[in-house]
Amino acid sequence: MDGQAREPHFVQSFERGLAVIRAFDADRPELTLSEVARVCDITRATARRFLLTLVDLGYMHTDGRLFRLTPRVLELGYAYISSYSLPHVAEPHLERLVSEVRESSSLCVLDGDDIVYLVRVPTTRIMTASITVGTRFPALVTSVGRVLVAHLPESEIGPRVRRAQIEPFTDRTVVGPDLLLHELRRVRRQGHAIVDQELEEGLRSVAAPVRDREGTVVAAVNIPVHASRNSVDSIRRDLLPPLLATAARIEADLRVVPQGTARAR
Repeated sequence: MDGQAREPHFVQSFERGLAVIRAFDADRPELTLSEVARVCDITRATARRFLLTLVDLGYMHTDGRLFRLTPRVLELGYAYISSYSLPHVAEPHLERLVSEVRESSSLCVLDGDDIVYLVRVPTTRIMTASITVGTRFPALVTSVGRVLVAHLPESEIGPRVRRAQIEPFTDRTVVGPDLLLHELRRVRRQGHAIVDQELEEGLRSVAAPVRDREGTVVAAVNIPVHASRNSVDSIRRDLLPPLLATAARIEADLRVVPQGTARAR
């Protein structure tokens, strides 16, 4: 756990309990007590109490040595998804887009320095990256993330870019702050972003913003494609127009949703 000052209301034990849940992911589906303690930077005794409490509550299963999450943890995210109208508004439009372009499409929001997938409509084509609802990526190396960051207030963009510690996922990843700021200004000016193999070799992606009734960018939609099938020019020519049309249809529906229900919370 970090040592930064906390507000008087802050409950550290609750933070640690959430950290224990977050220790498990696609790369670490099963962990021992010692591994959880190490990942969460807590003592074995503390990790044991949290893990066994989660087992008692039905959120965790153990065979006596290894621990793993149970499907019940989905309840923790379902309350958010079910009360958040944006995914429900967007999904049928993404399904229509996927049917039209025969490529996958997703809707994402910004959460801190990451983007989070709220809706994912796949095709049968398999990509290396395993992406599902809830998947997170660093915002500045993704097309959706650049769209979302580019439309933040100007005063927030520079500090966000300069504090980012971007991992060079490929030799094409833009990591320099000045180059990123230039790219974000271009994204904001042109109204869309195309990222060419910066997150993964062979993966290109185009994204467009989704605005609420007040004109605030609340999400972004994208189409990822294999570089072997789609050049940047063909993405701009064949995929960008239907993507922009889809974003516009989502925005039109959001205008009739009761105010406040379609924002990330």
